[in-house]
Amino acid sequence: MEVKIRNRSRVMQFIATLLFLSLVWAYAQLEWGTPQGVSRATVQSRGSIISADGKVLARSVGQKRVYPQGRLAGQVVGMMGTTEGLEGLEYAFNPQLAAGQDVRLTLDTGIQAAAEGALARAVPEHQAEYGSVVVLDTQTGAVLAAASYPPFDPNAWRSYAQGDRRNRPFLDVFEPGSTIKGLIVAAALNEGLTTPETQYNTPMRRHVGGRWGSTINDAVQHPATLTTQGILRYSSNVGMSHVVEPFAADRMRGYLSKYGFGAYVDMSAVPSATGSLQPLRRWDELVRATNAFGQGMSSTVLQLAAAYNTMANDGTYVSPRLIAGAVAGERRPVIRPDTARLTRSMLRKVIEEGIPGMAGIKGYEIAGKTGTAQVVVDGRYSSTVYDSVFAGFFPSTAPRVTVAVMVHGAKLHYHGAQLAAPIFKDISTEVLSRWAAAPTATPTAP
Repeated sequence: MEVKIRNRSRVMQFIATLLFLSLVWAYAQLEWGTPQGVSRATVQSRGSIISADGKVLARSVGQKRVYPQGRLAGQVVGMMGTTEGLEGLEYAFNPQLAAGQDVRLTLDTGIQAAAEGALARAVPEHQAEYGSVVVLDTQTGAVLAAASYPPFDPNAWRSYAQGDRRNRPFLDVFEPGSTIKGLIVAAALNEGLTTPETQYNTPMRRHVGGRWGSTINDAVQHPATLTTQGILRYSSNVGMSHVVEPFAADRMRGYLSKYGFGAYVDMSAVPSATGSLQPLRRWDELVRATNAFGQGMSSTVLQLAAAYNTMANDGTYVSPRLIAGAVAGERRPVIRPDTARLTRSMLRKVIEEGIPGMAGIKGYEIAGKTGTAQVVVDGRYSSTVYDSVFAGFFPSTAPRVTVAVMVHGAKLHYHGAQLAAPIFKDISTEVLSRWAAAPTATPTAP
């Protein structure tokens, strides 16, 4: 009898020990880690990222985060780790997505694909390091495309280098070069400091800034006398130094600031970088001249697109937006509507008379400006590393879309007219085709 009681007691002690250990294990899980069941529920309930045209860019399937469009807009979407977003929108909107809320974008996947395709063809062909594009809806500032090259597939993000995961159109900073000339000419026209027909003495080089100044050079051969229109066509640095001579430094810098340079783009929680403008105290004659052709300042592709969109939008700056339904960003007047329209006609002539085969599309009104910017390497402007840039819009008389392009480090044909402008043309052609837009302008021979 006593043996039976002792055996029963041992069984009860064993059962009690098991129950105690299970309670300890459960408590440890609550204290030190999330139970597996909770982790599965978190992933399953995470919201999706959806494009403007209804394509799902990110969603949760079972315990896994998947990206159905693969590399399309990969750097914009970013990626998710085990339990939370690591980069891109997955990181920026992690609280909302984790709470099961969808994030809807302004991206048009057709235009995004066109921009990515244009970069994928041109960047390797010209042996460049990387490139980026932003396409904006002119009136609303909606980001229709934000493309990067090399491509990135968030489904296999661990196999990509950090640079390939970078959302370059929003984060890379560079000197925009001669694209700034269009914006500064618009500002000078707005101030009454010049006209399209005003003539300037334009040798191929000119010393600016007195004893402590420097010599400004032109790269493209041109007549010894140019009008303001001719300065844009031949992209004359010397000519721009004359245009801005009567421009007060605070006024000129103020226009660049109103265009959005030197400040963050107001885009809710979307990560972006800001370029720079030199402080006003440093704006001597030389700085004023170099800023007139985009040297000594910096920008992102997003900022450059927004600045050019100001001219496209009849002189009103509109903050770009990527999140559909987000509170509208700032709208501010920069130049008068008539000045914007006049500048657009001048930039249309730049394409038609200067590089119709590179950027123009027969029968369509295209306007824009190229840039070829030397890159600072080890504190000095390099003679071998360049950024190829283009910014423009279409149709020029009543713009609907604004595009900015930048390609870095091309070893073959790095000039803006040779590399960035054809990328703009490829994207524009695709967009016009999607619109089924009939030609409206007299065709110009290439």
